[in-house]
Amino acid sequence: MSSESKNHRQPVRSLSRKQSENHFVEAQTCFPGGVNSPVRAFRSVGGTPVFVKRAKGAYIWDEDGNRYLDFVGSWGTAILGHAHDEVLDFVKHRMDNGLSFGAPTKEETELALKVRHYFPALEMMRFVSSGTEACMASIRLARGFTGRSKIIKFEGNYHGHGDMLLVKAGSGVATFGLPDSAGVTSGVAQSTLTAPYNDIQAVEALFAANPGDIAAIILEPIVGNAGFIRPQKSFLSDLRDLCSREGALLIFDEVMTGFRTHLGGVQALYNIKPDLVTLGKVVGGGMPLAVYGGRSDIMKMVAPLGSVYQAGTLSGNPVAVACGLKTLEVLGRPGNFAQISLRTQELVTGMIDIAAKHQIALQADHEGGMFGFFFTKSPVFNFTDAKKCDAEFFKKVFHALLDEGCYFAPSAFEAGFVSLAHKPEDIQNALSCFDRVLGALK
Repeated sequence: MSSESKNHRQPVRSLSRKQSENHFVEAQTCFPGGVNSPVRAFRSVGGTPVFVKRAKGAYIWDEDGNRYLDFVGSWGTAILGHAHDEVLDFVKHRMDNGLSFGAPTKEETELALKVRHYFPALEMMRFVSSGTEACMASIRLARGFTGRSKIIKFEGNYHGHGDMLLVKAGSGVATFGLPDSAGVTSGVAQSTLTAPYNDIQAVEALFAANPGDIAAIILEPIVGNAGFIRPQKSFLSDLRDLCSREGALLIFDEVMTGFRTHLGGVQALYNIKPDLVTLGKVVGGGMPLAVYGGRSDIMKMVAPLGSVYQAGTLSGNPVAVACGLKTLEVLGRPGNFAQISLRTQELVTGMIDIAAKHQIALQADHEGGMFGFFFTKSPVFNFTDAKKCDAEFFKKVFHALLDEGCYFAPSAFEAGFVSLAHKPEDIQNALSCFDRVLGALK
């Protein structure tokens, strides 16, 4: 009997992943670590990464035919679920007209207007191809607009692999325990000041020590690259007031939180208007498309209107734009986002109850379709707190859930995601697996 046809409710104690193992051996002869993005290598949890063959709805299938209930969702970009029929049909039709022109299309403006509907702070914007590119461009723009050289970021926040942003970053950097990246010069690193997340006093001290030299603060308004960490009390509004007072720009990196936590992102949840915003590939329905933008007076500094240069041959390519247009259309239909939020709440509430039943320390939180959990007794307010979680126990839970047919992020420092395709029975199946795993491991 194939793995696809097995009853998903039944415990699966050990799945054969021989094909994934074989593919991984060959991949390591071509790619560093056998992967094209570090967290995929499973280094923090051990074992062989799952080589995905196909995906549909809330599920992925590996090269051995094993089916997994997916809570990664291409890192949140598959917000409707994988291979949504309406999106596929729309994109296929658009592809008949060509893949890339390196010239403007009217659909770019249609997508921009739709994005601005949900994110009013994006008075003007520029499409790029990745979240890294969006964050790099926003930093360059902030420095060009203010004439200042330094930025502030927060420990454990990840904003892509641009040199000046790989200082005390989260995500893959946190997974591998690297405080910085080799190849980042000391001069570049000195232009990046860091503070603990949720510590407004530390940020104020940095401004006091660097008067008139800080161009911007960039942050994940809800952290997703060190696990799910929520801003406390008035942290975001305090940052907004501080930037306004000091003449610095406030940049919300909503590459991970945009459209996942709320249709209008964290800025809508907390009613904060940043000066600049970055959004990731969810805007392109999972295809290579990202956004940076904000106040029109700032964006008019970007070439060809201004002196801050940024360009991209594939920026706003018609296929990704088409994918984004249909994805946001479906997502915005009445009740769809509420359904995603409800399923996520059911998952996280259930996990908390199950951990309590087994007397296992667990901290878990969620917003919209985004969630995270830490195996620790104490609340997690910043990256230092996150690093105190029981990472060894997480490894055991991860692999046990994988053998049960549930695919969570292969790192204790990554958020998870629920999509529109996740049904009530999927959530209950996942909770049954979680219950069996915690019971067995205890």
